[in-house]
Amino acid sequence: MSVIRNQVDERAFNKAASLPYELRLADFKLALQDVYDFSFDVNSHLVGKGLDRLDDLLRPAIMSGVLSDMLTASLAKHSRTLVENKYFNGHPDLVVKGKYPNNSAKAGEHGVEIKTTRKPGGAVDTHGARAQWMCVFVYAVDNELEPASDRNPLAFTEVYLGHVDIADFRKKARGELGTGTATLHAAGIAKLRKNWIYKA
Repeated sequence: MSVIRNQVDERAFNKAASLPYELRLADFKLALQDVYDFSFDVNSHLVGKGLDRLDDLLRPAIMSGVLSDMLTASLAKHSRTLVENKYFNGHPDLVVKGKYPNNSAKAGEHGVEIKTTRKPGGAVDTHGARAQWMCVFVYAVDNELEPASDRNPLAFTEVYLGHVDIADFRKKARGELGTGTATLHAAGIAKLRKNWIYKA
């Protein structure tokens, strides 16, 4: 079983996208490629030992969490003004450097929240409705093609970055065993999609 190293499609970026906080399309290109390179390195090691790829081992929710953390760290590394929020589970994931004490904000207003999803179009649940810059990375994992040795590598298919407001969300009640969430309603998701960054 061989492992394929995926490559970012430079033609898939929206050169007309509006980017806050001195972000550049190059920052996104490097972040996506960082994840691709990591995936290739880890999967090459696993497959070399006769084990399944990371893509096949992790449950979807865990995979999304791992990707969100990796993209946050990589964007912080390449960004000119944004750093990782040092507050555990703080919001947003990326904050403006020096804006908050020790770059730590429980609930800050200045920065970018990072989300990942397998849902085409970028609809994703959040822990609450709030005004924020939200960046959604849509990715695809091939867990179905047989034989497994022919499966495609992890691929990012869409990236959206937009400023949304509380009114752009609809709340979703959860049962006794879960907490409530909020998701962008139709107009809200349209607002997010308007400022697309990457479509492969």
